[in-house]
Amino acid sequence: MSRRRRAATEGFNLSFLDAISCGFGAIVILLVLTKMGEPVALEASRLDLEGRILRLEEELVQIRGETTVLNRELVSRRTQHSVESENVARLRGDLSKIPGEYATTREFSEVQEIVEGRLLAAQQTLTEEMMRLQRQLEQPPKRDATVGGIPVDSEYIIFIIDTSGSMARGAWSRVQQKMAETLQIYPKVKGIQVMNDMGKYMFSSYEGKWIPDTPGRRKAILDRLRTWKAFSNSSPVEGITRAVRVFGADDKKVSLYVFGDEFTGESIQKVIEAVDRINRRDADGNPRVRIHAVGFPVTFTGFGVSEMTGVRFATLMRALCQRNAGTFVGLN
Repeated sequence: MSRRRRAATEGFNLSFLDAISCGFGAIVILLVLTKMGEPVALEASRLDLEGRILRLEEELVQIRGETTVLNRELVSRRTQHSVESENVARLRGDLSKIPGEYATTREFSEVQEIVEGRLLAAQQTLTEEMMRLQRQLEQPPKRDATVGGIPVDSEYIIFIIDTSGSMARGAWSRVQQKMAETLQIYPKVKGIQVMNDMGKYMFSSYEGKWIPDTPGRRKAILDRLRTWKAFSNSSPVEGITRAVRVFGADDKKVSLYVFGDEFTGESIQKVIEAVDRINRRDADGNPRVRIHAVGFPVTFTGFGVSEMTGVRFATLMRALCQRNAGTFVGLN
């Protein structure tokens, strides 16, 4: 019996020791794990704390800036208040002077009424002749609608100038003269354009656009005309058709002036028909573009082919002007 009890007691003791050892081992492991997790938690806490400190510092800087702005506004308001207080004081002083000046003001009003009465009486003593002259001065002078038989009521003017060799050699000084004279009969228009007989613009920067009518622009046109050279086939057809297509409009009064000496095209009738197609007419039969022409008799100085081209130019332009409400002027 004693051996059994001893054996049982020893087995119990060993089991108890094993359980105790396992428990202590578990506790040690928990402690180790806890110590390992503490640095991570501390690091996270430190970063969170630094972030809060940075945000608080930013808010502090912002509050200081707003405080500075508010202080400036406060100083400005105080200054404004001081100025307004001075204005109020000055107005009160002026108000106190008004009763004393009232009597003087009444006297001035009485004098003014007397002067106005005398002035009215003087105006009523005007003679009939003086009143007639006054009415004439108030009425603007009437502008003649024609100059030399050419209507000058257009708002826009276009020049088509033959830049061929014959014109440059034999008529260029007269071209400049007639150009200046034509501009003079139009004191003020809404737009000007200058092209050669091939439809090439004098100023490429104003291609397809109106040149503004100013004294400076008119001078620039005349200055450029002195030395202007451009290829020409001695026929105004291309320039006329391009000008009508680009600048013809139902809501504008446009006049076209052709300066030339020759027509070297094949058919006069075809040109007339082509212009009729593009230069449409309104309900009253008026064309969109009025066509005038000035013939320079350069090619009439010789005989043969040159003379015939001059005759054909005069024939063509006379017909075009007649059909398009214009005037043909042949120079001698």
